[in-house]
Amino acid sequence: MPPTEEIVCTAEDCFLDLFENHYTYDVPEEFDVSELSCPVCGGTDCLEPVEL
Repeated sequence: MPPTEEIVCTAEDCFLDLFENHYTYDVPEEFDVSELSCPVCGGTDCLEPVEL
């Protein structure tokens, strides 16, 4: 099963608090949340993975 990751946006002016990212089987090992951007505000440094 491909990995799934929950990510929060911590930007004060963004109304999105949490989204789920579904990866494919061929996602590189070195890929992390810093290479994504928020789908609402477009920020990149405001995203943090949810640690369970």
